[in-house]
Amino acid sequence: MKDLFRVGKYKFKSRLIVGTGKYKNFSETAKAIKASGADMVTVAVRRVNITNKKEPLLMDYINPKKIRYLPNTAGCFNSEDALRVLRLARDSGGWNLVKLEVLGDQETLYPNMEETLKCAKILVKEKFDVMVYCSDDPIACKQLEEIGVVAVMPLGSLIGSGHGIPNKNNIKLIKKRSKVPVIVDAGIGCASDASIAMELGCDGVLVNSAIAKASKPILMAEAMKLAVEAGRLSYLSGIMEKSFLAKNSTTHKRKI
Repeated sequence: MKDLFRVGKYKFKSRLIVGTGKYKNFSETAKAIKASGADMVTVAVRRVNITNKKEPLLMDYINPKKIRYLPNTAGCFNSEDALRVLRLARDSGGWNLVKLEVLGDQETLYPNMEETLKCAKILVKEKFDVMVYCSDDPIACKQLEEIGVVAVMPLGSLIGSGHGIPNKNNIKLIKKRSKVPVIVDAGIGCASDASIAMELGCDGVLVNSAIAKASKPILMAEAMKLAVEAGRLSYLSGIMEKSFLAKNSTTHKRKI
């Protein structure tokens, strides 16, 4: 409880954020989220039914009073579409904490940082609490922080790729320079990737595909929970410095 995950004015027990897409059905989604221990989930406003009561509702399976919904702009390729989606989310559900992502193209789903920065400025002026999917560029992340976002979310690798975090140095640099939470978003493929993100000092991890596309999603959700917790404890413990040569585990000299 002393190590709460703080994002702006919001507080969470879990540092694992879970997506709600790509599962077989809402029942599996709910079971995976429960196993993950997450208390914040992303909801793609353009793709998930959250208002039409004639169709299955996510809210029937995941109680928004117990788990915070984080509306996101998945599928938006320009700032105009992203603004429309998030304004709709706030007007229809009262959600003020949102995740902004403006994509560059269909093939890589890499963030379009020019449009992202443009949209972030408007959302902050409109009093949204904005968490932002972005490139692993320390300069861009600092620009977003200066705009007033509540968290930066650099990609580890391409969305849904499962390649983990090949550019660890950039993530460490972003964290070192950031005063807002840094959350690795995209590319996590297995539990060890999540643990590595936390050991780098990141404040949280967002995972969707790695859980939903696993052969046993509920078991993987639990693995991600434990990995994030272990990685956080490892980071807080003060990881030993690496050495080029061997070092004895004892300091005294043996007499022969």
